[in-house]
Amino acid sequence: MSQKIKNALISVSDKNELISIIKALKKYKINIISSGGTYKAIKKMGFKCKDISEHTNFTEMLDGRVKTLHPKIHSGILFDRSKSKHKLQMKKQNFDPIDLVIVNFYPFKDTLRKTKDLKKIIENIDIGGPTLVRAAAKNFKDVVIITNRENYSNLILELKSNKGKTSLAFRERMASEAFSQTAYYDSVISEWFYTK
Repeated sequence: MSQKIKNALISVSDKNELISIIKALKKYKINIISSGGTYKAIKKMGFKCKDISEHTNFTEMLDGRVKTLHPKIHSGILFDRSKSKHKLQMKKQNFDPIDLVIVNFYPFKDTLRKTKDLKKIIENIDIGGPTLVRAAAKNFKDVVIITNRENYSNLILELKSNKGKTSLAFRERMASEAFSQTAYYDSVISEWFYTK
């Protein structure tokens, strides 16, 4: 089953090759929601992008610790498009579905190499990113999750082959990779706690 992408949420620490994916999304008239440095980078490239605070009508708080952790974001991702009850609830709240999530995490291993400062290390434990990834991967039936820029070209090819849509097989493969990524990320953090 192919799934049309209307809205994408992008929040990436690694902004290399981001322009290639932005161009592809714009080609298929996919709306982009983003925050912080990613939002600024997309705007600097000259593309339209909605700031996450504008989308949720909620200003990020706690020094950026809380920005994507919002019901409008996670409802958009976890919304089961086949359930009429879900459709009614989304309509009642006036929430839009989010069909594509592109996230890569704060570089925790790099932080460990650069500093021994406990506060800096803790602030580089990504919470929002893995939460978005797990939500999108769980709902792979309806949502695409990209956690590695090496898959940008695969997504672009998928969009081209399916005229702005993605196949279930592709979404499932990306979900599998996403859960591997969150498992690895958590293992690095866990190891740091045991060895610090």
